[in-house]
Amino acid sequence: MILALRKVLSDLRADTFFKVLLAALLVLSVFAPSGIASYPSLVDWSTIAALAGLLLLTKGLEVSGGLHRFGVWLVNLMSTERVAAIYLVLAAALLSTVLTNDVALFVVVPLTLSVCRLTGMSATRFIVFEALAVNVGSTLTPIGNPQNLFIWQLAKVSFGEFVLHQLPLVVSLLVALIGLTALSFGGRRIDVRESDSSKLDVTLLALSLLLYVPFLLVTDMHQAAYAFAAVLLLYLVLRPRVVAQLDWGLLLVFVLMFIDLRLVARLGVVQELMQGLELRNPTNLYLAGIGASQLVSNVPAAIALAEYSQDWKVLAYGVNVGGFGLLIGSLANLIALRLSGDGKAWKMFHVYAVPALLVAALLGYLLLFGI
Repeated sequence: MILALRKVLSDLRADTFFKVLLAALLVLSVFAPSGIASYPSLVDWSTIAALAGLLLLTKGLEVSGGLHRFGVWLVNLMSTERVAAIYLVLAAALLSTVLTNDVALFVVVPLTLSVCRLTGMSATRFIVFEALAVNVGSTLTPIGNPQNLFIWQLAKVSFGEFVLHQLPLVVSLLVALIGLTALSFGGRRIDVRESDSSKLDVTLLALSLLLYVPFLLVTDMHQAAYAFAAVLLLYLVLRPRVVAQLDWGLLLVFVLMFIDLRLVARLGVVQELMQGLELRNPTNLYLAGIGASQLVSNVPAAIALAEYSQDWKVLAYGVNVGGFGLLIGSLANLIALRLSGDGKAWKMFHVYAVPALLVAALLGYLLLFGI
C-alpha cells in the first residue's frame, strides 16, 4: 500500500490539471477562509462513489487479463486497413458505453499500437478516430463518462430513461463516424497474427463481471455509496492488488473540481455573467454547454452549468457534443493523444474533430429543438 501511495503522489505531482485545481483552491481559500469548513458539502459524493466503484470494476477486468484476451480475438478478425479501422472504432465506441471513455482508450489504443507495429501501418490516424469514437459511445449511458455520471445522479432518473434520451444522438453520430471511417481508410490488406501468452485470472474476471450488474442496479436506486463500499470490501478481501492499482488520484481531481467550480459559481461576477446568458433558455444552455466545454473541458462545464439550470436533457446533449472540437473538450482526447506517443497527433486530431463538432452540434440541435 505504501508503494501505491507513492505512485499516487508521483502521478499527482506530474498532473498539471491537478496542480491547477489545487492552486485555484488555495487562492479561493485565501480570499474566503471562512468557507473552508463547508468544502465537503460542495462535493457530490454520490457521483464520486459511483465513479470509484466503476473504476474498481474496470480495473478488475483489466488486471484479470480478460480485456486483453478479447482484444486479441478482435484483432485477429481484421483483414484490411478499412476493416481494422471500423472494428477498432466500433470496439472503442461500444466499450466506452460500459467501461467509461478513458478505460476504453486504455484497452483499444495499446492494441492499436501493437497492430500497427506488426503491419507497418501508422497508428496516429487510428487513435484519432478512436478518440472520436469514445466521445460518441460514452454519450449513450450514465456510466460512459464522468459528465454523464454527474448529470445522471443530479437528474435522479432511471438508467433506461437516460439511455433512451441519449440514443438518437448516439445513433446519428455513430452512423456518421462509421461513414467517415470507411472513407478515410483504404482497402490495403493486412495480415495480423498475434499470439497471446498472457495469464488469465479467471476468479478475478468472474468476480468483476458478476459484480457489474448488481453495482449498476444499486447505483440506479441512488445508493452508490453502499454499492461502492460492498465492491471495495470484496476486492480488499479477494484481490487487494486491484484496490492498490486504482487511480485514486483521479478521484481526488474530481473532488477538487467539484469544490473549485462551485466556489467559482458563487462569485458575484460569475453569477452576473451566467444570469446574462439566460441559461434557463434551453437553446442558450445547449450552446453554453458546447462553448464551455471548449474552454474548460466537458466535465467541469457540466458541473458549472448545473448550478444554473436543472434541464438535464439539454445539458447532457450540450456537454457531450462539446467533447468534440478542441483537444481540451474532453479529457478522453488528451488521454488518447498522450497514449499515441506522437507529438504531432494534435494537428491531425483537430483536422477531424473540429468538423465533427460542427456536425454533432447541428445534429444535437435538430434532435432537441427540431428545425
